[in-house]
Amino acid sequence: MDGEADVIVVGAGPAGLMVAGELALAGVRAMVVERHARRPDQCRGFNLNARSLELLDRRGIAERFLAEGPTVTYAMFGDPRRTLDLGLMGTDHPYVLGIAQTRVEELLEQWAEELRVPIHRGCEVVGLDQDDDRVTVSVRTPEGERRVRAAYVVGCDGARSTVRKLAGIGFPGTAATSYSLLGDVELSRADDLPFGVTAGEHGAVFVIPRPGYVRIVTADPGPPAERDAPVTLDYFQGVLDHTLGRNVPIEAPRWLTRFGNAARQADRYVAGRVVLAGDAAHIHPPAGAVGVNVALADAVNLGWKLAAVVQGWGAPGLLRSYHDERHAAGELVLRHTRVQELLGGDDPRLDPLRELFTDLAAIEPVNRYLGELTTGVSTRYDVSTRYDVAPGQGHPWLGRLAPNLALTVDGEATSVARLLRAGRGVLLDFTEGVSADGWAGRVDAHLARCEQHPDLAALLIRPDGHTAWLATRTGDRPQTPLTDALTTWFGPEAVPAPR
Repeated sequence: MDGEADVIVVGAGPAGLMVAGELALAGVRAMVVERHARRPDQCRGFNLNARSLELLDRRGIAERFLAEGPTVTYAMFGDPRRTLDLGLMGTDHPYVLGIAQTRVEELLEQWAEELRVPIHRGCEVVGLDQDDDRVTVSVRTPEGERRVRAAYVVGCDGARSTVRKLAGIGFPGTAATSYSLLGDVELSRADDLPFGVTAGEHGAVFVIPRPGYVRIVTADPGPPAERDAPVTLDYFQGVLDHTLGRNVPIEAPRWLTRFGNAARQADRYVAGRVVLAGDAAHIHPPAGAVGVNVALADAVNLGWKLAAVVQGWGAPGLLRSYHDERHAAGELVLRHTRVQELLGGDDPRLDPLRELFTDLAAIEPVNRYLGELTTGVSTRYDVSTRYDVAPGQGHPWLGRLAPNLALTVDGEATSVARLLRAGRGVLLDFTEGVSADGWAGRVDAHLARCEQHPDLAALLIRPDGHTAWLATRTGDRPQTPLTDALTTWFGPEAVPAPR
């Protein structure tokens, strides 16, 4: 392990690996430090949603993931009575991909290794000190303790983040008030319990088919005083039988665990030279299974901004925009997962509300709204550079992920996603009327044609794919000059070298 790096990423989960890949793509020396010697065999999550696939597509690696599993065009909002038709969403990927989190991590690690990111496993962070110029991390390795200095540290080390604690970042929120049991087991009699939701005498049981076994999820009626006490097969069997009101024998447990409904969010995503992403920055009820997906969205928002700051061209406040944008997105995730948890519960007082939501979900615009909300497809950042312009005003694409437009550039067919694979900003000029010459190397400018949208005059897209500035041929005036948007997101214009 070298004693110097531009950025140390702590944690080799989805957030950490994605951040490291983004940094490497931008030419920043990043290293990943992971306390576990190998990847865990078990995983809670088995899906990637539309927003994650959109982001992966903009790095040219979505197909690696899509080749791994089936896609499903519907999702639940709280419980199966509120099914969302994902085909109504405005996205190239109107579905959920079934893929284990462990496999997501394997594929992201392969990508990071292709970008020559060193990944050090079996190395645990035990200390952290920062000053105005650098941050020093103490790492316990199999060969002894090492001290590594870097410009920044990114904590992607989970809900109990050591980095967050060492940096003194608060993690306010609510502790768990209820728990669920999760068991990857085999049914002794395969036809004893159908897939999906089964209502029992004392609650419901959710069964998910897996290769060679089933995943059973049900409420834990009496978790022990010690939250981390192991779940035994006998205990799980007793809860399952009590919930159903009958005996359904299970055997060959692969993984037995419990999880709670705690909801917390770091009060700062950026504290000096320490940055948080993924579960280190937020935890939420498991409804909707969005954890991995929110982590990837954090990482793609952060990577290019942190790279810009490390390389010295990031405008003042650029890293602060990571906190502003993703903290607000995290608050929204906490809100809708709490709603889903309540709707999926068994409190009879909420039955009228459940019935109302079931009716609402049948209305197509509401169905689309809920689908885009829970998958992050509707995520919109405030990209205004003027204080007299309210967030959300202007063209509906502003602040949102730019559509994957089919384009012609230099006589060749291409798309927005392909042009973003380099991890730089993109300026599309449809009228030969704009320029980003002063930002060469940070922004790739293209003279383009788009038959789908002949009204477009110019489009500026951030490296994370979000629209930063837009002009049309129909007289719609941009809220700010292009040079202001370029300076905000890509730093000051470079001064040409004297001849």
